[in-house]
Amino acid sequence: MKILVTGGHLTPALAVIDEIERFAPKNTEIIFAGRKYALDHEKTVSLEYQEITKRGIKFFPLRAGRLTRSFSWSSLRAIFRLPLGFWDGLLVVAKEKPNCILSFGGYLALPIAFWAFIFGIPVYTHEQTISPGLANRIIGLVAKKIFVSFKEARDYFNPRKTIITGNPLRESIFDKTGKTISVEVKRPTIYITGGSLGSHSLNVLIIKILPQLLKKYNIIHQVGDTKEYQDYEKLLKIKAELGDLGKYYYPRKHFFDNEIGYIYSLSDLVVGRAGANTFFELLALKKPALFIPLPWAAGGEQMKHALIFEKAKTGRIFNQKDDSQTLLTMIETMMENISDYRKNFHKLNYLCLKDASATIAGEILKKV
Repeated sequence: MKILVTGGHLTPALAVIDEIERFAPKNTEIIFAGRKYALDHEKTVSLEYQEITKRGIKFFPLRAGRLTRSFSWSSLRAIFRLPLGFWDGLLVVAKEKPNCILSFGGYLALPIAFWAFIFGIPVYTHEQTISPGLANRIIGLVAKKIFVSFKEARDYFNPRKTIITGNPLRESIFDKTGKTISVEVKRPTIYITGGSLGSHSLNVLIIKILPQLLKKYNIIHQVGDTKEYQDYEKLLKIKAELGDLGKYYYPRKHFFDNEIGYIYSLSDLVVGRAGANTFFELLALKKPALFIPLPWAAGGEQMKHALIFEKAKTGRIFNQKDDSQTLLTMIETMMENISDYRKNFHKLNYLCLKDASATIAGEILKKV
């Protein structure tokens, strides 16, 4: 049996892959199709390529273009990449002949789902967000089963084939043994993350207030790795110029799957984007967050996630267009009252659906 996993959301994919490998017959092979490079115009190897190949899983690169509802020069370039993605998808599906497709949404999964439909291969897809993007709505039309994290997302799909599973969580977020840095234990710790690609906008905001932050806190900063801005290299230089304060600053390009649980365990506050996977991981770990929603996220999905935390008083929202001093004030205010934010997580227990990975893996293994 061969299962082809694809899509734009790595962390739930890893969680379900682990579950399939745990319970599938020994002759089961998992293969993965995704981005080899983090950005289309750069040759920086993607985190998903590194994580998947590190597990010994065969990786097939896709060059699919992103589907958007608005016109721009970048969307025009993406349109010209669509045929490349469909060609790559055809080669993978025709050559590998998988028994089923497991999609984690996004424009990368669309060509694979299309060819699977043409060849009569069953497609299963998971939607992480409250408001599904265009690609996943299309995939939902041909999918045999659709798994959703939020009950609100069910309204966008055929209810007869949609299951509310919650979001698959990688077990590594609960593993505190992957110690790769040593922080000053007497200081509170803030984890700043722009997601797997990093966020240049967030990095620029942090650079302006970094000395003030380091007077009070350990700062763990997941910077990303892009050749266009070279933020990581700039921040290493700034760290060296900070003198004694520099020892409280821990910039990294990425934190890998075996490290992230330890990083979360150190963190009193997480500052970053409000993607669905970050949302559910912080919810499971009961970590207060200062969310900076991606302004152009499809359907305003990140703002919707952030508002759930804000309404429950487990987090706050910073608008990316505001200045660094406003961000500094919000961080300091939250840190002064961090225990109050922690106490409110019981209000969100209704979102903590357990065994999402097992449910999805079970549905696939019993049907294939």
